[in-house]
Amino acid sequence: MTISFYDNNGQSFFDRTVNLEFKILYDTYTKYLPAGAHILDAGCGSGRDSKILMAQGYTVTAFDGSAAMVKLARDYTGLEVQHLTFNQMTYESAFDGVWANASLLHVPYNQLPITFDNIIKATKKNGIFYASFKVGTGEKVIQDGRHFTFFDEAHMRNFVAQFPELLIEEIFTAEDARDAQPDWLRVYMRVIKA
Repeated sequence: MTISFYDNNGQSFFDRTVNLEFKILYDTYTKYLPAGAHILDAGCGSGRDSKILMAQGYTVTAFDGSAAMVKLARDYTGLEVQHLTFNQMTYESAFDGVWANASLLHVPYNQLPITFDNIIKATKKNGIFYASFKVGTGEKVIQDGRHFTFFDEAHMRNFVAQFPELLIEEIFTAEDARDAQPDWLRVYMRVIKA
């Protein structure tokens, strides 16, 4: 199970990812946000992104499904990181933006619609929702037990089209920050509630 992997390997995952650089992703995301925006870091992992966004003047609420990652992220960021999963979210129009960097890819495809619904509910009108997935098709459980759901651009556009509250602002493929890893699909969506 994916959460078990992070509970059992939290420190090594933290060490491998906490210093990765994603400036272009933050710059693309924050250009859509008002000054001082409140951001939900959904599936925050190490807390790296939360810490960087806070340093840029944003208010951040963060959660992760792994108890080990929650502890590491709390220690690293000083935030009261919440221990919950995507299907346990109950926020209502609370955030100017949702940041889901390399986290939703662990949600099984058949559970993604309800997860997207929960994120849409959590986001204020005209808020921005960022997500990233490894490029590919289908789903796979790899040797370490983690589940991955893959998307290419056409599949992502078709998936997002089922949500009338979402409008894709930008979508592109980028190389992984680590060597010899699959490319990533990055998608920035506007929440256009009535």
